[in-house]
Amino acid sequence: MGELHFIKYRLMLYKLFSASSIVLLSIIFSPAFAQPDDFSQAKVIAKNDVYFDRMQKGTLYCGCSFEFKGRSGGVIDLDSCGYKVRKNTKRAQRLEWEHIVPASNFGKARQCWQNGGRKNCSKNDPVFSLMEADLYNLAPAVGEVNGDRSNFNFNQVQTNQKYYGQCDFKVDFKQRAVEPRDEVKGMIARTYFYMHDRYQFPMSKQQEKLFIAWDKKFPVSSWERERALRIAKVMNHNNPFVVGEKQWKEGDRSKLLKAKLPEAAHETGALHGNKRSKKYHLAEGCPSYNQVSTKNLVLFKSEKEAITAGYSKAGNCK
Repeated sequence: MGELHFIKYRLMLYKLFSASSIVLLSIIFSPAFAQPDDFSQAKVIAKNDVYFDRMQKGTLYCGCSFEFKGRSGGVIDLDSCGYKVRKNTKRAQRLEWEHIVPASNFGKARQCWQNGGRKNCSKNDPVFSLMEADLYNLAPAVGEVNGDRSNFNFNQVQTNQKYYGQCDFKVDFKQRAVEPRDEVKGMIARTYFYMHDRYQFPMSKQQEKLFIAWDKKFPVSSWERERALRIAKVMNHNNPFVVGEKQWKEGDRSKLLKAKLPEAAHETGALHGNKRSKKYHLAEGCPSYNQVSTKNLVLFKSEKEAITAGYSKAGNCK
């Protein structure tokens, strides 16, 4: 199976297997098991393995210093970057983890989004959870700026209004557009290329044109390269647009297929186990193969694996 197919398969196994099977799965899928399974885990890993020494001038949009607090949060030093609070002092002082490509952008390509938005996707769609937890798409940000950015598109913003003091982050609330400081434009462009290429969801022609320009004008920095290396050790794959394995070309957006990844409910070809009945079903010859509810679904790679886990073949299998 393809790399994305395999990762999704691993993720579903991790979420659905009982605690007693975790040791076995760790052996089967090591070292890929180090990848975060959800957004909460991703924030902790980003703190401990990626940004552990980047607390000085380390926030994405403003270059503010911060101090980590708690499991994955932090406190912003507003004076370090000349930040001026626009409206929300409490949130301005809080470190938050920004999805550079907003969750709504890739979430809308999933059926779960149509049936309940982000909350439903995070709860019921392991593929969305994988996308939401992708470390290449996460960066520390001033909470207020993160909130104001919302899911606005990046663009060239024509305004002299400075909402955040010396923080060079432009917002056009009416047009729902933002423009970051030059230092991170290239990184943002290559993050968009990575996310759209890896997860195969559409990109607008306007965004493609903008990011191609930013990618060309703002080459990979030493920190962007180091960041990518650190993330690759956890994710077990590179951002090819950072390390030079790929280059986005105009028109690549037209090749993207909406929602190319399969939905998470069932995985064709795998054995379907029912953790309630402790029965497993083969893809061929078992009438109930696609009738196991998602909440009870357990996937196995072979009958031997299912039997070792305490499952027996369903009685209606031919």
